Amino acid sequence: MIRERISRRAPRAALAFVLALVLAGCAFFGDQPDDPTLNWTPDRLYAEAKDEMASANWERAVALLESLESRYPFGRWAQQAQIEIAYAHYKDGESALALAAVDRFMRLHPNHANLDYALYLKGLINFNEDRGLLARLGGQDLSERDQFAVRAAFDAFRELVERFPQSRYAPDATARLQYLLNSMASGEVHIARHYFLRGAHVAAINRAQGVVKDYPETPAVEEALYIMMRAYQELDMLALRDDTERVLRQNFPQSRFFVTGLERDDRRWWEVWR
Repeated sequence: MIRERISRRAPRAALAFVLALVLAGCAFFGDQPDDPTLNWTPDRLYAEAKDEMASANWERAVALLESLESRYPFGRWAQQAQIEIAYAHYKDGESALALAAVDRFMRLHPNHANLDYALYLKGLINFNEDRGLLARLGGQDLSERDQFAVRAAFDAFRELVERFPQSRYAPDATARLQYLLNSMASGEVHIARHYFLRGAHVAAINRAQGVVKDYPETPAVEEALYIMMRAYQELDMLALRDDTERVLRQNFPQSRFFVTGLERDDRRWWEVWR
């Protein structure tokens, strides 16, 4: 009889224990501070995020914008939050996150009214990629860095200018395009110079020819022609050397690469890079 009473009471005791734990847990979590933004309107969330960005509090701005997007996932608030998140990540130096955010925005809204700005922002993110403290301290030229980000920036700015020629961002994008074009040409010349100085003359010629063909209006063409002539001379291909010299003299009559007063077949005829 006693054993039966104990067996009947055991489940009740266990249930009471579990309920006590649940109530204690609720009380514990109920003591935690609520999210102060929980009842904010979308206008207030966005305004607060803009204030944080104005104060360069980028992480806090991203958190508010993410809350805005998650609570109002459809319509203009989500769209505005998405592009602002990309900008905040960019300003915070988080290039990978910024690119992911702007690509997501462009994928979700391919016909958005602010697509020109998204392209401009994508170009800026890549344009400034890897231009950190070490690059500045070392005086590193853009042409000597990995050309992937340079090409990505160029493509974004070019698409902006071609698709939205009347955009307010088009003039700046056009100026950056010319800079990037010169940079890409200089990058190819840098590689050609590297090949030549290490005795890979055929590879140097191929790279230099690519500059002359693909970037004919850039200053880098002058050195590209010079590298080609030096390489042809080293390979004893004198006819090609003469033809290339003629092109160089016609297009760059005051070229810094000419040395006067030397015999034509003298190896010192071409000055070494300064």
